[in-house]
Amino acid sequence: MSHRPIILGIVGDSAAGKTTLTRGIAQILGEENVTIICTDDYHKYDRIQRAEKGISALHPDCNYLDIMEQHLSLLQNGQPILKPIYNHDTGMFDPPEYIKPSKFVIVEGLLGYSTMKTRDYHDVKVYLAPPESLRAEWKIKRDTMKRGYNEEQVREQLRKREPDSEAYIRPQRQWADIVVSFYPPTDTPEENSSHLNVQLVLRPTIPHPSLTQILNPSSPNYKPAIRLELERDMGKPVDVLEIDGQATSEQVKDLERMLCNDIPDLLPFCSLDGTPNLGTLVGTTGETLQSYPLALTQLLVAYHMLKAANIHTVKN
Repeated sequence: MSHRPIILGIVGDSAAGKTTLTRGIAQILGEENVTIICTDDYHKYDRIQRAEKGISALHPDCNYLDIMEQHLSLLQNGQPILKPIYNHDTGMFDPPEYIKPSKFVIVEGLLGYSTMKTRDYHDVKVYLAPPESLRAEWKIKRDTMKRGYNEEQVREQLRKREPDSEAYIRPQRQWADIVVSFYPPTDTPEENSSHLNVQLVLRPTIPHPSLTQILNPSSPNYKPAIRLELERDMGKPVDVLEIDGQATSEQVKDLERMLCNDIPDLLPFCSLDGTPNLGTLVGTTGETLQSYPLALTQLLVAYHMLKAANIHTVKN
């Protein structure tokens, strides 16, 4: 390999949108260039054992964090791993899978930043923090449609898991380079995933691109649907990028064009004419929807992975 794999972490609570975000990022980078690891596979106990022990999958003691650390170390050095497989349909474990890392590795799951070692193995760290009411709706829809639960069972699971969410999942937000929060507009009380706004907290832990080209009010390209403000997060100054649900396909192309121009030697990974079908998701009745805030979020995260790869190549 010309350079070691670049590792992206996507951490968030159950049904926070990790898989949807991951899918679009892999599309931008090229699926043949991306290895996706789900940290749910590192559970110690199957579903029946967890029920017997009275422990949730969110608790660190329910996961082989030490094995996760070892595997991240191997992946970072371009080495293969024998990864366990947790089957969400059966609640049991399938045979392990032999995996070689690609140019980019996306590690998504519940506890990716729970130890110092796991945090250190990531080049870019993203945390998903939708409002809890919205996450609950997403979880109910997913688990009733795909995992065989009824609504009351899912709500009871959310209630039982809340102490562990508060104690172990949400504190990981502090370690993220980018905090992503999709939320419904105030004038649209009903939840519509294709029209959600997004707030991106951009911490100065990694170098973010200059967005003045599309955010400068005096510029002819200024779009009020996209705003950048300086705020404080957890007591520290951060940039906060707001993207409204009414953002247009032209805005997606503008940002992708700007990001591609910022890293011209990496143009094969993105398009000056815009990547088609970016920001797509499946609606509640199975229809395909497109969210431009989601598309722009996927673009920005992919940009950081490409930037990290470029920086690492230059250093070596």
